[in-house]
Amino acid sequence: MKRRDVLIALGGTALSALQTLPACKRSKEMKKEVKTDKAPQAIGPYSQGIVANGFVFCSGQIPIVPQTGELSTGGIEDQTRQVLKNVSAVLEAAGTSLDNVVKATVFLQDMNDFAPMNKVYAEFLKTPFPARAAVQVARLPRDVKVEIEVIAILN
Repeated sequence: MKRRDVLIALGGTALSALQTLPACKRSKEMKKEVKTDKAPQAIGPYSQGIVANGFVFCSGQIPIVPQTGELSTGGIEDQTRQVLKNVSAVLEAAGTSLDNVVKATVFLQDMNDFAPMNKVYAEFLKTPFPARAAVQVARLPRDVKVEIEVIAILN
């Protein structure tokens, strides 16, 4: 049997197995929403986080103070600190922590803020550091300076 035929057969087997699961197992038990009032509430059609297959996928967090709903208006250091507190709260609600982050994506309004953001980031995330990408974007929600999303292993 050719490799392509094996892959098609395996894919068909996996699809058949998935189709035999009850609908509740396919949708609700394969992914679970993470919600907490210790992080900003979603302001659109998305979840703060999703648990699936032993991972937590944390939506991008911006520097909103959850207790007040107001933006942290400080510099990049203050905003990064608030963002990482928000990320941490979502991860804790899911049953894990920043220690289990395996991938992070940092969105910056200005790449000149990379060094001060990085300094605060290193206060929250420890070695071995997660894989990470940092990119400058044209604009972030509410014109904040930083947004961070992560993927973590569930405890």
